[in-house]
Order: sequence, then structure tokens, then C-alpha cells
Amino acid sequence: MIKHDDQAQQGQGSAPIRLSNDASASSSAQARRKEKVQVGDVAPDFTLPNQSGTPVRLGDFLGKTAIVLYFYGKDNSSPCTAEACAFRDSYEVFKEAGAEVIGISSDSVKSHQQFVVKQRLPFILLSDQGGTVRKRYGVPPALGLLPGRVTYLIDKQGIVRHIFSSFFAPKKHAPEALNVLQALREERK
Repeated sequence: MIKHDDQAQQGQGSAPIRLSNDASASSSAQARRKEKVQVGDVAPDFTLPNQSGTPVRLGDFLGKTAIVLYFYGKDNSSPCTAEACAFRDSYEVFKEAGAEVIGISSDSVKSHQQFVVKQRLPFILLSDQGGTVRKRYGVPPALGLLPGRVTYLIDKQGIVRHIFSSFFAPKKHAPEALNVLQALREERK
């Protein structure tokens, strides 16, 4: 399921959340859609520096935890601060649900250090200067020129299970990700 600007693209009516877990279909689907990561694709691996300058590789989380990977525009901007604080305020719930939260923007390591301290963020922020990872995931710009705001829920096997894209509702990204994590838990029962 992909949600854009708070609208579900579920097909007909309000169908329940459908989560893809077919890894073989995901590789062929990804080959057809190189320009943009979609639900069912294997999440592209990458290594970026965190707020301390230490390289963090997405693949190192595989098999250990689900990942809530969110792309945002700029440290300390009002909407991005609201989004980060929503993830901060629910961080323990994410951890209990078996997920790690990782934020990515093109801000510098130093900017991330200051943002983490100022907002008391307990999760990882990665510096994607130049926007290489943002481009690899196909995160669309907002309003034609601003960095888009997109959250990807990636399961333990590295499959993208949900995408939520909303530039104008930054506080909705955290609860949306939590809802999908809960659906994944129910699916495993």
C-alpha cells in the first residue's frame, strides 16, 4: 500500500492494509521500476554518516529489526522539527514493535548533531549531502523544488512494506508507520 498526501491508493473502496512479502516478485518488480522504490521492492542498501560522523549501513539492520526510514527536508525547519518530534515521542513504541527509526536529509553531520541535541532525538539521523540516496529511492520533490517528505517501512528481510508520502502532514508520518507495524504484527500471528 502506498499513501500519498494522506490518500490511500488501495484500489476499490477502503480495503484493509495489504502488505507484500513475496521477495521473488520484488526483484522482478524492482527491475521494471528502477526510477522509484515501491512497495514489494528490496530496499536499496546504502551507507551514510550519522550525526556523529560514523558510517551507518542500512544492510546492517537486516535480520535484526524493521526499519522506519524517513526522508525529510531540513533540520530545524518548523515542519521537519514537528515530524522529528513525532518520531521522538513515539520512539519507545517503535522499539517495542521491533523497529528502528532512521531520518535522512541532505543536512551536514554538524547540523544533525545540533538538531539531535536541541530536540533530544533518540534515533539515527543520516547525512545525504548531494541527495544520492534520496534519488536512489526516487523521493519526489514537493512543490517542484523542495525536498519531499516520504516514509518507508522496511521489514526485517529488507522488503519495502509501506510508503507514506505527505509533504503537508509531517506529524502523520509516525502514527502511519506505527499503524503498519501493528498490521505486520497481526499478519505474523
